[in-house]
Amino acid sequence: MDGQRWLPLEANPDVMNQFLRQLGLVSTWQFGDVYGLDPELLSMVPRPVCAVLLLFPVTEKYESFRLEEEAQIKARGQEVSSDVYFMRQTIGNACGTIGLIHAVANNQQRLEFESDSPLKKFLSESSKLSPEERAVFLEKDESIRVTHESSAQEGQTEAPSLDEKVELHFIAFVNVGGHLYELDGRKPFPIAHGKTTEDSFLEDTAEVCKKFMARDPEELRFTVVALSKA
Repeated sequence: MDGQRWLPLEANPDVMNQFLRQLGLVSTWQFGDVYGLDPELLSMVPRPVCAVLLLFPVTEKYESFRLEEEAQIKARGQEVSSDVYFMRQTIGNACGTIGLIHAVANNQQRLEFESDSPLKKFLSESSKLSPEERAVFLEKDESIRVTHESSAQEGQTEAPSLDEKVELHFIAFVNVGGHLYELDGRKPFPIAHGKTTEDSFLEDTAEVCKKFMARDPEELRFTVVALSKA
């Protein structure tokens, strides 16, 4: 990712909701914090939930796991629905925006857009492209870049400089056709995590998030947000 670099987005639901509003998403669904992954705290999250974003630290342990996972999937194969909208990440620090795009793109039948929505336009025009072509298409999309930049400066913490190395990474989880998928633009393909339902989606995603945390038990820099019906 030596090309474009963006300022990182903060894992702040208010920033994310404002970002999506500016891109023409009607606020019938909104991001909110998930304060913990035990049943009691999950029960506080408004339902239904159609997407979850996880922010986590990219550590050496995680990187070695990621390469191992990729090799295993390439060796044994996996079934991924052709309905899954997935894109690669070629822009530095754009993982927050790509996570939001993955969350919205895979729930278009539930979400409402303004008639002139730049995000809806991007999704329509990129629907037939490959994950790699979608990445290049995002590099050229001025309206999303400008909205990202203004949103990145909206957070409660000071945005780091463009050159500062950010070790935190956003990924999205979605339910497509009754299957739970992890969508990470740094990976070459979606990761299938088995069956799920609308009712169990948040709990099933929490189980996957717990594995991320278990791989790095000394790390505390994990944040989970859920896209729920407002």
